[in-house]
Amino acid sequence: MKPTQSNKTAIAIIAGLFFIFGFITWVNGALIPFMKTINELTEAQSYLVASASYISFVVMALPASYLLQKIGYRKGMSVGLFIMALGALVFIPAAEARTYWMFLAGIFIQGTGMTILQTAANPYITILGPIESGAKRIAIMGIANKVAGALGSVIFGALLLSGIDEVNALVSQVSVDEKATLLDQMADSVFVPYLVMAGVLFVLGLLIRKAPLPNVETKNEGIQEQHGVSKKTIFQYPHLWFGMLTLFVYVGAEVIAGDTIIAYGLALGISAAKAKFFTTFTLLAMVATYALGVVLIPKYLSQKKALQFSALMGLGLSVCILTTSGFTSVLFVAALGIANALVWPAVWPLTLDGLGKHTKTAAALLIMAISGGAIIPPLYGRFVDSGKEALINSGVDPAEALAVAAQENYILLVPCYAIIFVFAVWGQRLKK
Repeated sequence: MKPTQSNKTAIAIIAGLFFIFGFITWVNGALIPFMKTINELTEAQSYLVASASYISFVVMALPASYLLQKIGYRKGMSVGLFIMALGALVFIPAAEARTYWMFLAGIFIQGTGMTILQTAANPYITILGPIESGAKRIAIMGIANKVAGALGSVIFGALLLSGIDEVNALVSQVSVDEKATLLDQMADSVFVPYLVMAGVLFVLGLLIRKAPLPNVETKNEGIQEQHGVSKKTIFQYPHLWFGMLTLFVYVGAEVIAGDTIIAYGLALGISAAKAKFFTTFTLLAMVATYALGVVLIPKYLSQKKALQFSALMGLGLSVCILTTSGFTSVLFVAALGIANALVWPAVWPLTLDGLGKHTKTAAALLIMAISGGAIIPPLYGRFVDSGKEALINSGVDPAEALAVAAQENYILLVPCYAIIFVFAVWGQRLKK
């Protein structure tokens, strides 16, 4: 089945939306150390930046699915962009007040808009062509997503982390009033970028209403269920629930790889001028692997085999992070981008295949699994705080204690990739 011209246009438009997802999502890597400094947070508290973004996928996925059923894909995407613009505007009063919960509220509102967009875009691109090549189309989306993420990380890293080393060194030495002035000046750096972001999102929200997106609703509803059996409830698809768990731990592992790497580099004593590029390393590794996926899937490599290979590589790289030191271990964290790239593209079609009339609800449930990014990274941060405190109590220098705890707790990645591997091997068998 060759893609039609309208399908190619739709793929390009959806790729543009994935570009927006990536740009906004992956600035968290810079926001986490930025928020930690201006709001004087612990490691665990700083990772609530990721939680505020990803928890919205749990809260809003099913409402987003209901909204899309009422107003359709195009209008739903437009609403999502408008909500994201509103979230960006919240950053301005949050910075003025330097109030952490207001920042988190803005991030949550942006996450709500992204939930609507993701709930529409992921199943849409999956069923826009043959299910066997679904991972290929999603890999194209991934390229757009991670290229944008790399750009967002570099741009916002330069805007928000400029001078952060000097600020961190000064805050412990100056008076309370001088510290407040210093941190207020640093917080003001979000004004212009988030105002520009809000304007761009609003304009895109207007433009998407005129976008030539073909209607795939009937195609979605008409997928025949496996063996012609009419399964009455979504609970009769055990591979869907296993797919949800797989995406939950995958998103957690992906966010750890992308959002902790800058903070990890800083903990190792690497300057912010260098560390601000580390998230970009992770994302570029993902882009290169996505490109391989576009070429190899499904002609040379099945979606299932790609997922198995990715899980095994994730396990191997996790061990390398734990057993190396310094900048070498940072590079292994970045290399997780290679292991992560094809997981999302492979899990979606493998999970949605054969769900028929339940496809929309299943897509909303899979979007809810993105909440792994809200739970697993803060868990990592809490373990780092506990490990650091224990080491300091045993007489270890605080800076060294942070570096050791940050590295040791990457052990959290091992069970995540183990679950992905089990799904890759046995998940499809549950359909039988």
